Amino acid sequence: MKYLHLIWAALFRSKTRTLLTLLSVVAAFLLFGMLDSVRVAFNSGGQVTGANRMIASSRLSITQMLPYSLTERIRATPGVKNAAFAAWFGGIYRDPKNFFANFSVSPNYLDLYPEFKIPAAQKKAWLADQRGAIVGESLAKRHGWKVGDTIPLQATIFPTKGSNNWSFTLRGIYVVDDPKQKAQENVLFFHWKYFDEANDYVKGRVGWFVVQPDSGDAADRVALAIDTLSANSDHETKTQTETAFNQAFAKQFADIGLIVTAIMGAVFFTLLLLTGNTMAQAVRERIPELAVLKTIGFSNRSILWLVLAEAILLVALGGLIGLGIAALIMPAVSAASGGMIQLPGVMPETWLMGLLLMLAIGVIVGLLPALRGMRLNIVDALAGR
Repeated sequence: MKYLHLIWAALFRSKTRTLLTLLSVVAAFLLFGMLDSVRVAFNSGGQVTGANRMIASSRLSITQMLPYSLTERIRATPGVKNAAFAAWFGGIYRDPKNFFANFSVSPNYLDLYPEFKIPAAQKKAWLADQRGAIVGESLAKRHGWKVGDTIPLQATIFPTKGSNNWSFTLRGIYVVDDPKQKAQENVLFFHWKYFDEANDYVKGRVGWFVVQPDSGDAADRVALAIDTLSANSDHETKTQTETAFNQAFAKQFADIGLIVTAIMGAVFFTLLLLTGNTMAQAVRERIPELAVLKTIGFSNRSILWLVLAEAILLVALGGLIGLGIAALIMPAVSAASGGMIQLPGVMPETWLMGLLLMLAIGVIVGLLPALRGMRLNIVDALAGR
C-alpha cells in the first residue's frame, strides 16, 4: 500500500495509548475465537444422511423415557444392522463437584462403540456381573480407581429401596485412542437390567436407542422407518444423528448459542466504545498535521481513507493476534485437561466471521473521525480554530 508507512506512523504516534487499545482488541478476539468455535462446533451436524450411528429418542423431550418393548421392533426394522439402548442415571460420586456422566446400558452397547477399547477379559467380567461397571481411563485416573474397586454413587433421580445409595464394582477400564475423543473416557456405564430391577419408580423404560444402519446411504430411510413404529402413540420417537442428539442433550442445561452471543455482544459493544474513543482522540490531536497534508496536495478523499485505514489496521492487527492466540491455546487446553475439555480449535467459520467483524468494527470506529478529517478547513485547522 502506497501510504502504509504514513498510516503506521500515525497509528503508533502515541505508543502507550495504541498498545493498550491493541491489547483490548486482542483480548476481545481471543475470547471471540474460543467461544465462537465452541458455538460453531456445537451447532454443526444434524443431517441424518451418511450417518453410521443414530439416536432414537422421545420426540417430546429427551427427558421422556421410551418403552423397552421397542427394542426388538427397532432391531427388526429393515436396514438396521444393530441396536442398543441406554438411560441417563445422573448419580454423583461423593460430592457434586465430582460429577461425571453415568448411564445404564444394554449388554451389547459397546458393540456399537468400537472406539471404546477394553480388554476381552474385563469385558467378559463386566457382562457376568450384574452390578459391575466400566469406566474410561481418564475417569479412573482422576479418582484413582482400579479394577475390583467399589464405586458408590448417590442417586439424584432414581432411588433404590428407599435410599439414594447405589454401589457398583469396577470390572473394566476402556480407552479411546483418538485424542479428539478423549472426553468419552469420562463416563461410567453399568447394566440397564440392574437399573431396571433395582430402581424404585421406573420399570421397563429406556432413555434412548443407539442404532447402526446397514450403510450411511440407508440412514434417512431407516430413521423414517423407526419413527413410524411409534407414530401417533404416547411415545413417538425422533431419530437423528448422534451429534444432533448430543447437542439437544446439552441444551437441557444451557443454550450455548445464546450465552455466546450475549457475552460477545457485551464485549464488542465495549470494544466499539474503547476503540472509537481512541480514534477520535488520535484525529483530534493530529488536526494540524491533517491540514498540512491537505496543504501539500492530499485530497479530502485521501484523508478519509488514511484515517479509515488506520482504524481498520488497529482492529485487524489486534483481531488477528487474538484469533491466532486462540488457535494455539485451545489444543493446549484440551491436552492439559486430560480429555475433560475438548475445544475444537478455531473453525474456518470463526475465522471468516472474525475477519468480517474486524472490518466492520474498523469502519464503524473510524468513520466519524475520518469524516471530520475530510471536512477540515485548512485555514481554521492551521490556526487552531
